[in-house]
Amino acid sequence: MPQSLAYAGMSVLIWSTVATAFKLALRAMDPVQLIFIAAGVSTLFLLLYLVATGQIRYLAGTTARDLLHSAAVGLLNPFGYYLILFQAYSLLPAQLAQPLNMVWPITLAFLSVPLLKQKISRKQFLALGISFMGIVVLSSQGSLSGFRNTSLTGVLLAVGSSFLWALYWILNVRDHRPEAVKLFWNFLFGFLFLLMVMPLLSSFTFPLGTPLWAALYTGLFEVGITYLLWMKAMQLSSNNAVTGSLIFAAPFLSLLFISTIVGEKIHATTLAGLALIVGGIVWQQTGKKEWKKN
Repeated sequence: MPQSLAYAGMSVLIWSTVATAFKLALRAMDPVQLIFIAAGVSTLFLLLYLVATGQIRYLAGTTARDLLHSAAVGLLNPFGYYLILFQAYSLLPAQLAQPLNMVWPITLAFLSVPLLKQKISRKQFLALGISFMGIVVLSSQGSLSGFRNTSLTGVLLAVGSSFLWALYWILNVRDHRPEAVKLFWNFLFGFLFLLMVMPLLSSFTFPLGTPLWAALYTGLFEVGITYLLWMKAMQLSSNNAVTGSLIFAAPFLSLLFISTIVGEKIHATTLAGLALIVGGIVWQQTGKKEWKKN
């Protein structure tokens, strides 16, 4: 097996577990506490990574403009994006929240029109329609009566988080610093923002046991280790389109962990809706040279 596929496979396997970790943590934590711990762990891990790889020297070359950019991006992610996403997870079953968050490539295409001056095609409009059908099927939670039990707020938050992620991706592309360096600054600022709002929105009293371990796991693997594995896979790959397409296996694998660990009964409509969402995204991306997590 090529090294690129090995790294990509490890990334996909780990990313498929994080929705389960979110739900386990949110059983005893509020969304603000979860992202506060996760952002802190991610920031510390990235700092240690910069030290271990000798990239710590790049921090000294950071300009005031770089810091302002990182502050703005950090406000988007991790601060805004994960606060909204975790709130969605607190309101929805994991099997619904996780696939809904997958629509960010579609929102990216639409945000690229005003921000990157790109044109949107009829194909992208149709792809959006397919993914929207997937959202409707997902939200039914197994039957037409399931709509009554679905939190509309949760659905809007899960889908809305994709806009923040797409905007974050666009701003990240314009930042040409080394990936680990800019990610460290982004998360450092995001953590500082969270530190300021914690006394207003939550508390520093954290539950022990499984929820705390799940929060620590989220910080270490959602962004830290797995992001670096994914970057390595892209660097080693001779065909990023093939390697990157593996990312779409993650939500299907995720359902296995959600079912066995969280204990949710997976509806047939979950699989059908997820297939429509991923199908729309894949079709919208057909012909592009690269696939990227962010």
